[in-house]
Amino acid sequence: MTVMAERTSQMSVEEFETIASAAPETVTLEFINGRIGVKRVTDGDHSTIVSWLARRCMQTRPDLDLYQGQGLRVDAYREGRAKPDAVLAPEAHFAGHGEWADPEGTLMVVEVTSYDSDTDRQDRHEKPAAYGQSGIPLYLLIDRDSCTVTVHSTPDRNVGGYRDIHTAKFGEKVFVPGPIGIELDTEILKNYVR
Repeated sequence: MTVMAERTSQMSVEEFETIASAAPETVTLEFINGRIGVKRVTDGDHSTIVSWLARRCMQTRPDLDLYQGQGLRVDAYREGRAKPDAVLAPEAHFAGHGEWADPEGTLMVVEVTSYDSDTDRQDRHEKPAAYGQSGIPLYLLIDRDSCTVTVHSTPDRNVGGYRDIHTAKFGEKVFVPGPIGIELDTEILKNYVR
């Protein structure tokens, strides 16, 4: 388990939220580990993967909703802000919440990698640390660079990250454990990579 070094924050959370609210629709801003990050607008394959996952979840767990664009307060003392590609939670869980909701009750966060230079740092290192520290039970990383699906489970609130990590190649079946308890056949994901 890698422990992230303490960094001086670039700005306050309030300053970040002001900037994020004025950002153009061509980018999504996040604030993780005291640093502002920019997510590019997704491409068609990226969106198709999220739609595929939404269908799988609805077929097997109709009691859950897969939210896109829901911001979460993450990191120690909720001083971070992340907008996962998808958030799985009980039906209508985020009704009445604002743009940045408390992660309590979130069952799984999903990130689909984009083809940019920040993917390694953000999706493979900073986000699993923040999501685990926030106590989110599962983090699903669909990695289009390595053609893998990684299931992170058993969050570690003290150190951040997850204790159990299982990676499978596209084409293999992947079991997403409790509290979700579904199996994903990832063969189709081979169609959505460059």
